Amino acid sequence: MSIPHLSLQDARHLQLAAQGLLAPRRAKAKPADLLATIRRMALLQIDTISVVARSPYLVLFSRLGQYDLRWLEQLLAEGDIFEYWAHEACFIPREDYRLLRHRMLDPAAMGWKFSANWLATHQQEIGQIIERIRQHGPVRAADFERKGEKGNGWWDWKPEKRHLEVLFTAGQLMVRERRNFQRVYDLAERVMPDWCDERDLPSLEQVRREMVQASCRALGLVKTGWVADYYRLRRGKYDALLHQLVDEGELLPVRVEGWQHGAFVHASLADELAMALAGTLKATHTTVLSPFDPLVWDRKRVSELFNFDYRIECYTPAPKRQYGYFVLPLLHRGKLVGRMDAKAHRQQGIFEIKSLYLEDGVRVTRTLAQDLARALQKLADWHQTPALQYGVIPAPLLALWRDTGRRGLAD
Repeated sequence: MSIPHLSLQDARHLQLAAQGLLAPRRAKAKPADLLATIRRMALLQIDTISVVARSPYLVLFSRLGQYDLRWLEQLLAEGDIFEYWAHEACFIPREDYRLLRHRMLDPAAMGWKFSANWLATHQQEIGQIIERIRQHGPVRAADFERKGEKGNGWWDWKPEKRHLEVLFTAGQLMVRERRNFQRVYDLAERVMPDWCDERDLPSLEQVRREMVQASCRALGLVKTGWVADYYRLRRGKYDALLHQLVDEGELLPVRVEGWQHGAFVHASLADELAMALAGTLKATHTTVLSPFDPLVWDRKRVSELFNFDYRIECYTPAPKRQYGYFVLPLLHRGKLVGRMDAKAHRQQGIFEIKSLYLEDGVRVTRTLAQDLARALQKLADWHQTPALQYGVIPAPLLALWRDTGRRGLAD
C-alpha cells in the first residue's frame, strides 16, 4: 500500500481538526461540551495570569465560543477532571488518573523538585496538616495565617503553602475544587475513593505507551520528535513504538511536503485524511489562542508545522520583550497569521488591544479583516468588556476595520 503524500497545508488542517480548531462551532456550548473538549485535547494547562481570561478558560473559548466559566469549576468539583503535573500543571480527565499516578509516587518525576527533601525535613508539620484535613475537612493555603514579617515575593511562601504543594505533588492531597481560582485541598482517598494502587496501577511501560497514544490522538498528525513533549515524557526514540501502532492500525503513515522524514496520522482522522487527499478539507475558523494552548505550547512543533516563531514573554523582563507581556496567537483559516498583546479592563468594560502584529507575508484582505474583527468582538463580549480599544495596529487592517464600522471602536 502506497504512503499518502500531504501538503503542509493538509498537515496543518489535520492537526487543527484533531484539536477542534478547524471550523467554528455551530451549536451553542453546553456543560457536557467542556468535558468532551478536555478529553479531546487530553490535557488543559493551568495558568493564573489574568490580564485576559485565565488560560484554561481561553483555551476552551477558542474551541467552544461563549460559555459559562463556572462550568469548568463544576467539572472539577464534581470529580470529572482532576489536577496534576502532565505537560505542566493541568486539568486532566478523571479516567486518566491511572496514567499520572506513577509521577506522584516517584521523587524523580516531574513536579518533585525539592519536594522529597521538604517531605523528609518537615514530617511532623506535614503530618499535622494531614490530620487537620482528616478531622476538619478541605483547606486552602489562605486558611493558614502567616507568622512573622510579610514575604518579599512569590518564592517566599509560608511553610504551610509549601507543605500543601508538596503533598499535592506526592499525591497525598488532591484539589477538591477551586474557589476564586484558589486550590482547595483534600485527602486523595476522598477525591479518588475507588482507587487502589495495588489493584489499579498499570506498569510504567503501559503508561508510556498510553501517553504516546493519547498524544498522537490529541495532535492528530505527529512527527516522531513531537511525541514526548505533550506529557513531558523523557526524550528518547519513539520510532519503534509509533511503527508498532501503525502495525496495529492506530496510526497511518504519511509523507508531508518539505519534511525529510515521515509523519503519522491518528486513525480517528481517517475521514479527514481522505478529505485532505481529495482537496476538500478546509479550515474556516478564526480565533484567538492562549499562549498555553496545546496547538502552540511546543515551540519546535509550531515552528515546523506553522512556520510560526513563538515564545511566551510574560516571564521576560519588559525591556527585552519583542511583542508584549501576554501575547496571544491569532489563528485564521488554518494559518497562524499574527499575534496581539491584550488586556481586559473589566471594571471599565474595555478590551484593549495594545498591539497587533501580522506575520511577514500575510496580506491584509477584507476577509482577514472581517474574520479578525468578528473574533475579537466575540472575545471582548465574552469578557464582558464589549468596547474595543486599539493601540498599535497595522494601518491597512485598522483602515478596513473602520470601513466596516465595527461597534465598540475607541481610539
